[in-house]
Amino acid sequence: MNSDKIKLYGTLTIGVIAFVLEFLFKLPVYSQWIISILGLILALIMFIDMVKVLKNGDFGVDLLAITAIVATIVLGQYWAGWVILLMLTGGDSLEEYAANKAKSELKSLLDNAPSVAHKITSQGIQNIDIDDVKIGDKLLIRSKEQVPVDGAVYDGKSNVDESSLTGESVPVDVEVGSEVMSGSINGEYPFKMEAKKLAADSEYQAIVKLVKESESNPAHFVRLADRYALPFTIIAYVIAGLAWYLSKDPVRIAQVLVVASPCPLILAAPIAFVSGMSRTSRNGIIVKSGTALEKISSAKTIAFDKTGTITKGKLVVDEAIIKPGFDEDIVLTYAASLEENSSHIMAQTIVNYAVKKGLKLKKVDKIKEYTAQGIVGFIDGHYVKVGQEKFVTEEKIDQVKGSGVYVSIDSKYAGVFSLLDQVRPEAASTIQKLRDFGLKNILLITGDKKETTAKVASQVGITQTYPESLPNDKVKIIKGIEEHPTIMVGDGVNDAPALALADAGIAMGYQGANAASESADAVILQDDFDKVAQVVKISRDTLKVAKEAVLIGIFICIVLMVIAGFGFIPTIVGALLQEVVDTVTILYALRARSDRL
Repeated sequence: MNSDKIKLYGTLTIGVIAFVLEFLFKLPVYSQWIISILGLILALIMFIDMVKVLKNGDFGVDLLAITAIVATIVLGQYWAGWVILLMLTGGDSLEEYAANKAKSELKSLLDNAPSVAHKITSQGIQNIDIDDVKIGDKLLIRSKEQVPVDGAVYDGKSNVDESSLTGESVPVDVEVGSEVMSGSINGEYPFKMEAKKLAADSEYQAIVKLVKESESNPAHFVRLADRYALPFTIIAYVIAGLAWYLSKDPVRIAQVLVVASPCPLILAAPIAFVSGMSRTSRNGIIVKSGTALEKISSAKTIAFDKTGTITKGKLVVDEAIIKPGFDEDIVLTYAASLEENSSHIMAQTIVNYAVKKGLKLKKVDKIKEYTAQGIVGFIDGHYVKVGQEKFVTEEKIDQVKGSGVYVSIDSKYAGVFSLLDQVRPEAASTIQKLRDFGLKNILLITGDKKETTAKVASQVGITQTYPESLPNDKVKIIKGIEEHPTIMVGDGVNDAPALALADAGIAMGYQGANAASESADAVILQDDFDKVAQVVKISRDTLKVAKEAVLIGIFICIVLMVIAGFGFIPTIVGALLQEVVDTVTILYALRARSDRL
């Protein structure tokens, strides 16, 4: 059980005991002592926490609350003090509950890390913890498994998916001598590698370390309630001081401070944020805290990863270049018929393209696949080769923008299909919505190549691009941004440090990108890029309702303080009136749940 819940349950328990002692057993002195001791202990804890906050240059709502608690207890208005304590502990618990509820829906970054390696020994394959892997150990990487440590292939061929690490959407073919990074995902074929680094020094753990460093250096941010705390506190002290000076009655201080207790600040904003978080959840977005909503709502800069974020992270045929003398449909039919028998990740893209065009695939004889090179076979008596350029032909080939799948028929170069990552159809409209919200500083930061990055940026309307950016580069770029607050949007392991460092990180977590999700402040659970604009809108709506609720509460409190300053509101009545103020602000704050704002 966390400390906020302990404080709340302790306050409730003490209240019940005090009520029984005073009203059933007629022992008000014991009731007063119990509440007073509890109040002073909690006030001391709050004071210590407040001093820590003040050292960081912040001014929160705690000072007025502490003053109100101490004043009511010292002047014998202990029930009024208990009501204030209940509101304080209740508000903290509510905010903590919402944050924990959001975080419980996400998996841990460390749980996603490779944990077991298959070590090749003279006795066979032995499963060991990756922390026990030594440099020089021989390891087996099975189909679809994560690479546990950085190393080099010494036996076998395959293709590995490094997109979550590098941002490059095209799978990387590996063979003897190729270097592989920890955290990348193997394709269909097993291979053997030699460990070149310890787990603690490997690529994946380096990114985890970057995440931890980023999280330990959060940007300075002043919360909504704290921005109103200083002027409200000064007003309350001035009215209380004048009331005491003019009346010569110290009880007036308690009477004013009771109705001035910062419950609207403590309750209204958290309830509005919890309501906003509920609204985001209904719309397929998990926001981890009210502070995250505040940062997103006031952001001035937003940066995007490319692969899997602005693009779908899935390859499609961008263009087909067919040599004169060959029919495009025949070349595509032959290529797709062969690729249907291949396990390569790009093969299905060719098959899907042919099926979408309504072509009927043909029977293939004498099929043979060469790992990480291509596939051959006979179709209608023709010898067909599909794969990499050097495997398919020695003739001069056509250059393409994306990854090329080359085709030869009867040893003659027939053409090439260019495969590119597909830009999300809603990407351009989403970027425009963000501009309309006032986010003029929009960046594209990706590990992909310069040409590919420029093409995608022009399609969606982004002018500031940072291609070929590794995780550490992304961190440096985010650190160098001058216009704050900043939002970073990404989906891969390579985005995790930048997501953690930005004022607010938004992860496209629908594909189970746990590393990004753990580092982010908000996680989009649906395959819909427009949700980025939606979470910004909901955040702005929520902050607007929260501000209005707080200001309504402050206005009512100031009116009550003036009345109390003339002695027209007894302390316990003031505490009850404070409940009325709380009810009004809470009901108003609940408007943030509505999608009709």
